[in-house]
This record gives sequence, structure tokens and C-alpha cells, in this order.
Amino acid sequence: MRADAQRNRERIVEVARQVFKERGMDAPLDEIARRAGVGAGTLYRHFPTRESLQDAAMQAWIGKVQEHVDKALASHGGPRDQLLTWFDEYVGLLTQHKGSAAAITCALGVTDSPIRSKCQVYAQANERVLDALRAAGALRDDVDNLSVCRLVGGVAVMADQASLDRDAVRPMLEVIADGVLRD
Repeated sequence: MRADAQRNRERIVEVARQVFKERGMDAPLDEIARRAGVGAGTLYRHFPTRESLQDAAMQAWIGKVQEHVDKALASHGGPRDQLLTWFDEYVGLLTQHKGSAAAITCALGVTDSPIRSKCQVYAQANERVLDALRAAGALRDDVDNLSVCRLVGGVAVMADQASLDRDAVRPMLEVIADGVLRD
């Protein structure tokens, strides 16, 4: 890719992150092109679909997921504390961009989703936490990863749509944690 084309692509992604954060994942692509200082044709040449632009915009913050899993697993306290730390992080990551919690949560388990790779990152991260708790004997035997991802994602959608803060979200996450952990 030519240097100017690469700069345009990077600028489009940077502006898309800003616009998606401000206006949601279904913000007008024309606005993104305008704010990036490129024509619509340039935007579509780099990103032929809305989903491909969303995917590129999400890539930067997806890289943070593993760091947050490490933080949760290193947190002091018992399995419940570790799980709640992870759930807090999971919700925080999903709600960084308006509408991304719903987009990712709804795409979980959908094999032909254009953001499937991003969903897999979250699912694998969640599975890592659940595996650690399972190895410690703290997780119920009937708990499956996809269900937990969808439940926590549903809380994130509520937090995103209703602009709930962490204090309002925490009791919902505690209910999920108490439901998946052994007594």
C-alpha cells in the first residue's frame, strides 16, 4: 500500500473510533469520511462494508483484553473476586464505544459474523478466566462459556444503552457470579 493510502486508512480508522464512540456503531459513514478528510470512495476502497470498518476500529481496543484477563487473574481475593474483577473489565471494554456491547454480544456464536474474530477474542479471554476457576474447583460443572459471555454482554448492553455507571452494574454482575460459582 502506498504511504498516502496507508495514512488515509489509518486516519479513517482513527476518526471512525471517535465517531463510533460519540454516535454509536451505526453512525453515518459519510460523516466519518468527511471528518477524516477523504471522499466516500476512499473510505469504501479501504472498507467495502460497514462491518469491515467496525472491525478495524475495534482492533485497537481488543488488544487490551488479554491485559485485563491477566489483571483479573492476578487480583487478590478468592474466585468470586477474580470473576467479578474480570466481569467489571469485560463490561468496561465492551462499553468503551457506544453500541459495541450490543454488536459484539449479538454476534457471539455467529459463525459468519464479520466481527467473529473480535467475538472470539472475548470468548477466549472469558474461557481463560473460567478455566482458571474450574481448575480451582470454584466453577459449577454445568457452566458454559458462551452463556456467561452472553449474560455479561447483556449487562454491558444495559450499561451502554442506559448509561449506567459501575456502581449500578455491579449488583447485576454479582448475580451472574453467584450463579456460576459453587457454593
